[in-house]
Amino acid sequence: MTTALIIGDLQRGITGNYPFTGTVLPPIKSLLPRARAAGALVVFVHFALRGNGADLPPGNALFESFHGAGDTFHEGSAGTEIDLPVAEEDVVVLKRRAGAFAGTDLDLVLRARGVDTVAIAGVATSAMVAATAYDAADRGYHVTVLRDGCADGDPEMHGFFVDKVFPSRGFEVVPCAEWLVGGA
Repeated sequence: MTTALIIGDLQRGITGNYPFTGTVLPPIKSLLPRARAAGALVVFVHFALRGNGADLPPGNALFESFHGAGDTFHEGSAGTEIDLPVAEEDVVVLKRRAGAFAGTDLDLVLRARGVDTVAIAGVATSAMVAATAYDAADRGYHVTVLRDGCADGDPEMHGFFVDKVFPSRGFEVVPCAEWLVGGA
């Protein structure tokens, strides 16, 4: 079994502007050295839109608000830089939608490495984490969601997903400290 840790949207523009993200940084920072030592592929996924708006879905108010936030979400700006330590062996994927697979080369990278199991962390639970988990399962990956490695602006929404939705879909839900016990 080969495992990847997918960490999404923990980038400076989000961690600096959305206080709920602060709860996930310490458990993930503690997990990173252990994941790398166990041989898991660490994948950071960050969100950015082109400054000229070429990738905006027409009439989508949410994406228009992201684009309107300027440097928080514009490709190449400081706001889109990953707010965790990235090692040379890690993979960084740029996405332009909620899910980490949508329009990216993530699946290609995982399959090239023989990955069959993914653990997902990041923000928001009801957006990036959910979209990525569903897509990963549809592609045949075994899915784990790291309970304290993800958060949502609405704590009740986070709880609903990690306690009800994800387990009902057959996803394992564990704290960061319990993941990878026994290796990747």
